[in-house]
Amino acid sequence: MTVSRKLLALVLPVLFGAFALWAQTQPVELKLQLTTPFHFVAYGDTRFTDPNDTKASNAKVRRALVEAIAETHPAFISIGGDIVYNGYDADDWKTWDDDTAVWRERNIPVYPALGNHDLHGDPKMALGNYFQRFPDLKESRYYSVRAANTLMIVLDSSLEETGGPQGQWLTDKLDHIPADVDFVFVVLHHPPYTSSSDRELYGGGHSARHSEQALAKMLEERQSRTRVRFVVFAGHVHNYERHEHGGVTYFVTGGGGAHAYPIERAPDDPFRDNHVNYHYLLVEVDVGKVTISMNRLELDGNSDETWTKPDSISIAVPRASAAKAGAPD
Repeated sequence: MTVSRKLLALVLPVLFGAFALWAQTQPVELKLQLTTPFHFVAYGDTRFTDPNDTKASNAKVRRALVEAIAETHPAFISIGGDIVYNGYDADDWKTWDDDTAVWRERNIPVYPALGNHDLHGDPKMALGNYFQRFPDLKESRYYSVRAANTLMIVLDSSLEETGGPQGQWLTDKLDHIPADVDFVFVVLHHPPYTSSSDRELYGGGHSARHSEQALAKMLEERQSRTRVRFVVFAGHVHNYERHEHGGVTYFVTGGGGAHAYPIERAPDDPFRDNHVNYHYLLVEVDVGKVTISMNRLELDGNSDETWTKPDSISIAVPRASAAKAGAPD
């Protein structure tokens, strides 16, 4: 055997092995066979844990939201992270299992993003608990979902969003948006924009981080040269916010049950309500148009529920360029 053949014999197995590993670790690309119109729910920061731990989250709110969401009969549910209080804790995940059983009984798919609390403790144990509940993800920490005229891109904000493997994957997804997509929904835990602050004026808060601000800059630059509309759903801040920047609409939907706190709203915020906003978002998708409504829950001392819709917005693509909606190929 010549030297070149010996070298090839040594190199090829390594290359094929590397390719196999690469193929196995590529983010999953899920598809839902839907046609317009359809609707789904987006919310986050549920922090499922021992119901007696009232400091971490409000169990009555969590359960009321779960039941209300089930009654909307959504095509799927998007959860923007902090599903449980401690990702390593099997008991917290058992609470999730018990309290969300109605969703599985009704065969409602759940597409989560990883939050910082979901990664608490030993990462291997935390991710093991997480992926055990969401086997369709095939251990993808970030992934995509096609549904009719939409593409949902779910990111892991514990990793760099615009750099590294996730950033390369995201760039490729945005460079190759299918022609029949009207809306790209980006879901992650940490918000690119928030009026909240680490100054903790109200006993809790989070400022926007540089990595998510870089993501926003990328999306807004792309929004200026595409007909597709970008919509971002984030959490981490335990309240509701809506922001408009560069043609992109950003939602903070962290009112899923984690201890809530008011926000000192910025002067240019479209939503100025200073309530504590436990809530979920109802996202109604049609051809060339999406309507997003905030559904707020208030519980009185007797646990009686009051529901209101203090905010709603419709987002449309240019009429002449709306894609023909249908089930993805």
